[in-house]
Amino acid sequence: MNLITIILVAVGLGVDAFSVAIGIGAVNTKKSLSPLLRLAFAFGLFQFVMPLIGWLAGLTVVNIISGFDHWIAFGLLGYVGGKMIKEGFEDADEEEKTDQTRGWPLLLLSIATSIDALAVGFSFSILKFPIFFPAVIIGIVCFFMTVIGMIFGKVLAKIFGRKVEIFGGIVLIAIGVKILMDHLL
Repeated sequence: MNLITIILVAVGLGVDAFSVAIGIGAVNTKKSLSPLLRLAFAFGLFQFVMPLIGWLAGLTVVNIISGFDHWIAFGLLGYVGGKMIKEGFEDADEEEKTDQTRGWPLLLLSIATSIDALAVGFSFSILKFPIFFPAVIIGIVCFFMTVIGMIFGKVLAKIFGRKVEIFGGIVLIAIGVKILMDHLL
């Protein structure tokens, strides 16, 4: 497998993280780089680690989880997206809004956007292809796609205002539905 193929796989895996980052960037009103770096680091780290786990797991865990991994991603994205929509309709102070780049929301989103990377790692193990270098590339590409998504989301928020929080929640739910439909159909 050559570098171009690995990069294309990484971009394919990073699309969910990019889309989620747009939604999170749109609702995150903080002026600091901390939320952007937290989200990008977490998404990149999970996209790096999940292929390693999938590769190491071989046939055991991946076969067990592949039957319902799409439901996990759907549930996690639906939960966080629903919470964002709810908060978009409330007149809460900015400090009271959930920071999606911290704690449980960050962990849930990181898992939901990286479950497919587990299967990619499993595929690499079947092909007897070493995983460490591809996992590094996948993590780095995801990091940068997340940064770009967050910046793009902030631009959208400046243009459209508070409605973007509701839209961001809808986008997360739509990504969850897409993941579910891709696996069921």
